[in-house]
Amino acid sequence: MNPTETQKPTSSADPADAQRVRDIVRDGYAEIAQRGHTAGGGSCCGPSCCSTSRVAEQVGYSAEDLAALPDGADMGLSCGNPTALASLQRGEIVLDLGSGGGLDCFVAGPRLGAAGRAIGVDMTPEMLAKARRNVAAYRDRTGLDNVEFRLGEIEHLPVADASVDVVLSNCVLNLSPDKPQVWREIARVLRPGGRVAVSDMALLKPLPAEVRAMVEALVGCVAGAVLVDETERMMRAAGLTDIQLTPKPQYVQALGEMQDPLYARIVQALPAGTTPADYITSLDIAGRKGRG
Repeated sequence: MNPTETQKPTSSADPADAQRVRDIVRDGYAEIAQRGHTAGGGSCCGPSCCSTSRVAEQVGYSAEDLAALPDGADMGLSCGNPTALASLQRGEIVLDLGSGGGLDCFVAGPRLGAAGRAIGVDMTPEMLAKARRNVAAYRDRTGLDNVEFRLGEIEHLPVADASVDVVLSNCVLNLSPDKPQVWREIARVLRPGGRVAVSDMALLKPLPAEVRAMVEALVGCVAGAVLVDETERMMRAAGLTDIQLTPKPQYVQALGEMQDPLYARIVQALPAGTTPADYITSLDIAGRKGRG
């Protein structure tokens, strides 16, 4: 059997099922926004076992960037550093999908300068409120007024066509019940020549059904992940080119060392002799919209 035949579909043909997934994700991240990581019992995008700064350092954020953040912007929900991957330039317009507490927008803002702009989109009102509360502190620290946050779903972005230079996302695309639509939206909002810089969770091989059925694994950025090859297929179908997919296995391995609770539950559901790192990886995703 082809491995993709056993994997969860990248989109849901049933609107009710897709809405159920969105509701689970929205409720889970609303609770994290209000109560912190321990509300969710730990996850691969937000371990409850260690400090948020340790998670951010593990995935590539500098101590200087973290020290400059408004309080609470880093919630330990990262699985990579898409702002570093993007090589941001002054004056660019950047869109962050699933912006959460605002981490990547606040990291990107100073790199973009006064002529640039960082726009965060999140479907969870509690996350949006948290990020917006930090805008004033960001202005005071940087002297810049170039960050904003909008309520919306990443499958239906509240952004005009061909208006964005760079699309970022950090451990969010795997949460969508309709990933092909997300990639089509990314291509729609990018200007010709615009680029994608995403850090996400991806699969090296299909997960066992027991893991895919775990609600906490869905909110924890595992159960909704798709195979690396499937990510490339969706990007090409959306019209993106110059695709580069770089697995970062050290992140999942670090979760085991940090005794992440979700990691431990996944281990119990895997075949004997295997580990989550055999199935799951952090993935740096880069691509570009053609100029034609």
